Amino acid sequence: MTPDAAEGLAAEALAWMAADADLVGRFLAASGAAPGDLSAAVRDPAFLGFVLDFLLGDEESVTAFAATVGRPPEDLLRARAALPGGMTPEWT
Repeated sequence: MTPDAAEGLAAEALAWMAADADLVGRFLAASGAAPGDLSAAVRDPAFLGFVLDFLLGDEESVTAFAATVGRPPEDLLRARAALPGGMTPEWT
């Protein structure tokens, strides 16, 4: 997945989370962001990586989001890997 596509998917995930008051509240608490910060933060690839980190921390949310946007859940992992901080080290 390209970084641009990953950013787009993460932005979709943030918009999806914003429709659920409880979920976005937990996200804002975890991120330290204020609601007014989100429109600017959505242009920051590192912040978008955190969006996916947060979402990936809850399997039920991953499944629900993936079903809503019509994508396989694995696409969230691919998107996360394409954003800053998403590459896992290879310990060989």
